[in-house]
Amino acid sequence: MKIEKNYLLLLIITCAAIFFVNLNSLPVNIMEARNFITAREMLTDGNWLLTTINGEPRYQKPPLPTWLTAFSAAIFGIKTVWALRLPAAIMTLILVLFSYKFAKKLTHFSPFGGDREGANPYAFISSLIMATSFYIVASARDGQWDIYTHGFMVGCIYLLYLFFTDEKHKYRNALLAGLFFGCSFLSKGPVSLYGLLLPFLLAFGIVYKYKNFKSRWLPLLAFLAVATVVSGWWHWYTLNFDPAAIEITKKETTNWISYEIKPFYYYWSFFTQSGVWTIPAFIALLYPYLKNRVFNKKAYMFTFLWTMLSVILLSLIPEKKSRYLLPVLIPMALNTGFYIEYLFRRFKELKDKRESIPVYFNFGLIAFIGIAFPIGGYIFLKDGLDGNWIWFVLLSIALFIIAIFMFRNLFRRKIATVFYLTIAFIVAVIWFGLPLSNAITINPDYKPFSELHAFEEKENLKVYEFSGMTPELVWDYGEKMEMLNKDGEFITPSENRFGVLVSEESLKHFEEVYPNYKREHIARYDMNPKGPDSRTHKTRLYRELFIVTKE
Repeated sequence: MKIEKNYLLLLIITCAAIFFVNLNSLPVNIMEARNFITAREMLTDGNWLLTTINGEPRYQKPPLPTWLTAFSAAIFGIKTVWALRLPAAIMTLILVLFSYKFAKKLTHFSPFGGDREGANPYAFISSLIMATSFYIVASARDGQWDIYTHGFMVGCIYLLYLFFTDEKHKYRNALLAGLFFGCSFLSKGPVSLYGLLLPFLLAFGIVYKYKNFKSRWLPLLAFLAVATVVSGWWHWYTLNFDPAAIEITKKETTNWISYEIKPFYYYWSFFTQSGVWTIPAFIALLYPYLKNRVFNKKAYMFTFLWTMLSVILLSLIPEKKSRYLLPVLIPMALNTGFYIEYLFRRFKELKDKRESIPVYFNFGLIAFIGIAFPIGGYIFLKDGLDGNWIWFVLLSIALFIIAIFMFRNLFRRKIATVFYLTIAFIVAVIWFGLPLSNAITINPDYKPFSELHAFEEKENLKVYEFSGMTPELVWDYGEKMEMLNKDGEFITPSENRFGVLVSEESLKHFEEVYPNYKREHIARYDMNPKGPDSRTHKTRLYRELFIVTKE
């Protein structure tokens, strides 16, 4: 069977190997914990519409990803971490498949002119780049909101592309695009509208123009109607049935201009977020160099403009975080695919060292890491390898063998083979490397919050959190945890004897709030993966437990 006939199947298998394997290896992070707590309270308390976190209103983010997480948890178990992350992995697979279909349409058929390439591997290449870009992989294996909003928006963009370029099925494509748009908005508000759809519409208008628009007005209105209804109904519901929603919405909106403020140029190392594709992604953005080397100039100009406009628009927003660059990686993968496809065709013929040296350096560096890992990995992980030797040996063997074949084919200028071996390199890290995360959890004082239940039962008392909620700790506790700090006012429990968890920063304040109580320090509950001597040891991930008794 020719590989060209099996691109879609191979893409699905590759995505499954990257997104679905070892989903429970890494600990639950703060963004996931918020989502998982809300999903848990949907199942335990029935808070499906007026969503909550630790019993308090949680309207900062729309609920669709949390609904999907809760459905998965209802099927496979609320405490099963891989089940809670499964919907994000499925959403990323959908994103990659829509991108593959879009890339095929973009380059294999252009009603406005351009090249036609029947069996060109471009769509397959660009989709593999997308599936293995660092932030895409991280989001696929992380139960947070971003991958949902951008995954649904890619579906919307694909359908809008069909709507603008195909004279058939206008209403079908418009209505489905509106549904996908609404699902994107129900995942994280206008984030993907601004960071992904708007630059797409601008780039499409510049490169392809909006033609035959008279016949598209009515279906476009249908798109807007569906998009508005699906996007807005939950926001309308919360604003009308819970007054707290108004203040939460104001605060969330204010954060865009007053929280995590970074300079305009903060995002301009954006191509590094693609991980192993950093150098190819950068070269693909050198438009004057590549424009006459690609097989489809119009499509390349479009993906280039889409990428750059996305970065520019995101740079205009004062609030900036590295993970907000996720939408940029989608058009950038499509753009990088043009460069890799060019290397597939022409690398053996390249005489100019300025063109070949970056290729040798990029893939040679990956291969060198594979060769060096058995020694370097042992030096770095040796203190935590007890019980993890099998994973370390498997990873060392896999990376070493892949690296040898990468060097061999790189010297023979078989760049297609080198490219696919790079994909295999990433799969090996996912399969054999992620279980090694246990090797860096070397905190001798590690004590999870889930063990508090045994303490409460033994001492026959209730434990409270003194000052503030840390989502990871509440998630691990397994149920809602009552706070003594109520909007700045500290309450006194009715019990004569109770437990209190106090953060390091609040110890002095704790003594001031309960001066007439006997305070007995019992233990530290510490969920940091590394011990107190480590620079990564965070005060927010541990609490001192006291028994407080009325004198």
